[in-house]
Amino acid sequence: MTLFFVETSCSLIGWMTLYTLLCHLNDGRSYEWNCRLVTLFHGILIVCLTAYIGFIDGPWPFTHPGSENKPLQILALILSLGYFIFDMAWCVYFRAEGPVMLAHHTMSVLGIMLALGLGESGIETCAVLFGSEITNPLLQARWFLKKAGRYDGVAGDGVDLLFILLFAFVRIGVGSRMLYCELASPKPSLLVKAGGVAIYAVSWVFMVDIARFACKKSRAKYKRWKEQHDPDHANGHAGTLK
Repeated sequence: MTLFFVETSCSLIGWMTLYTLLCHLNDGRSYEWNCRLVTLFHGILIVCLTAYIGFIDGPWPFTHPGSENKPLQILALILSLGYFIFDMAWCVYFRAEGPVMLAHHTMSVLGIMLALGLGESGIETCAVLFGSEITNPLLQARWFLKKAGRYDGVAGDGVDLLFILLFAFVRIGVGSRMLYCELASPKPSLLVKAGGVAIYAVSWVFMVDIARFACKKSRAKYKRWKEQHDPDHANGHAGTLK
């Protein structure tokens, strides 16, 4: 227990140090800018690490849920646990996120702590981290494009489209398969299974919001396209013909 506390504290201090360093180096940028840089770094790091764990180091999460944690899995979980504690504290302090995102962070913290405390189910927890973080760099890229004034264009449309497709395929499609394997296997504990259901439910909440955004943006794009190609609108005489 003491070792777990020390490792988590070291991870948290590491993320806080990185954030402080970025704030010092980018003192002309906002606090949120630097926090999102930390988030981007964590996303890339954890996606690479958990991809290696799942696809190379093993075991395969769909066939071995509930297996004993391996050292590399523990490392990935400790790194993410420290990050999520840091980011949740930052969001609460600056009131930067709504209840759904805070609930997601809370469940992530509790889920990682549960896997570490039980000493098992690290492989499927790493798989969930991979699925959760693989779209994160795109989310941050979208925010940085907005701040740079380059979102309304091909780059912004491309990032949004890739984010939506990746979220739907990985978080909902592959996530559904992962949840089925988790629930069907007799090895994972009931608490781990309940946590998987909760995380999956939050993913659907996000998916609904993303679908609404996609529909709204598509309608706006179509409306602008129609106005540009409609002679009446182009000449300023819309609605004058009877």
